[in-house]
Amino acid sequence: MFSRIVMAAVLAVLFAVGAGSGARAQQPNSSGLQVANPSGWTVDIAPYVWFANINATTNLSLPQAVGGGTVSTDTSVGFGQILSHLNFGVMGAADVQYGRFSAVTDFLYMNLGATPSRIRSVNFLGQAPVPVSAGTQVSAGLNLNATIWTLAGGYTVLQGGWGDVTAIAGVRYLRMPVSLNYSLAVAVRGPLGNGAVLGGVGSASGRADIWNGIGGLRGRIRLADTGLFVPYYFDAGAGGSQFTWQIASGLGYHLSWADLSVTYRYLSFQQGGSSVVQHLAVKGPMLMASFAF
Repeated sequence: MFSRIVMAAVLAVLFAVGAGSGARAQQPNSSGLQVANPSGWTVDIAPYVWFANINATTNLSLPQAVGGGTVSTDTSVGFGQILSHLNFGVMGAADVQYGRFSAVTDFLYMNLGATPSRIRSVNFLGQAPVPVSAGTQVSAGLNLNATIWTLAGGYTVLQGGWGDVTAIAGVRYLRMPVSLNYSLAVAVRGPLGNGAVLGGVGSASGRADIWNGIGGLRGRIRLADTGLFVPYYFDAGAGGSQFTWQIASGLGYHLSWADLSVTYRYLSFQQGGSSVVQHLAVKGPMLMASFAF
């Protein structure tokens, strides 16, 4: 676990050093002061650390050897568990602005192995779902590679000494291959008695590739001449998802070399009942350092 923390810290430092000097950035969750630039362009890069909790409900395909169908799982892990099961992770945001026009992107990747999960039910082909009790399960570990990428264009509709409001529109992409390794103490049999059975040691898998259109607002409110500001961000949309939305806000401070902020961020995807990822929520506090050049 300690080696993973060190690796994450080194990656964040390298990202920050590579960003150059200056101050400002504004993605889903930061919002800095604009730096004067003779060309009129401002470029910001903002590495961050998200102390996230993950809640996921998945619907994974069973192999034909056990009768086919799907297995539904519930997974809820805190940041400490994520760290202990993290194989690799990258988090960062970037912003390009010219006058009132801007483009913003945010990228998050997490590779998690064997995160604690619970099998909720088994859905054999052509049969009613069979609930699986907690006592039946010896172990169940979910492996997931979550890539979440947001890209949006913006136009600042209000701006002044008090802060700014920028309207945004763009896309969000979720790619999440998922696999489950399980061990059951008692075999689970299909209700029709046709030989469909799930028991012992096995696996299930699935993959989500989801594109959504989004729209929303982002910006900041400055607190007089203190250097403090309140960043805010909201978007919502649909497409491949029935609904997706994200919200974040907190408190930041402008320094000569960077903007530092602490925010709380919540990101959600809602899918249909038969989708691989039926529900995904990533939420928790976030630390961000924003550098402009």
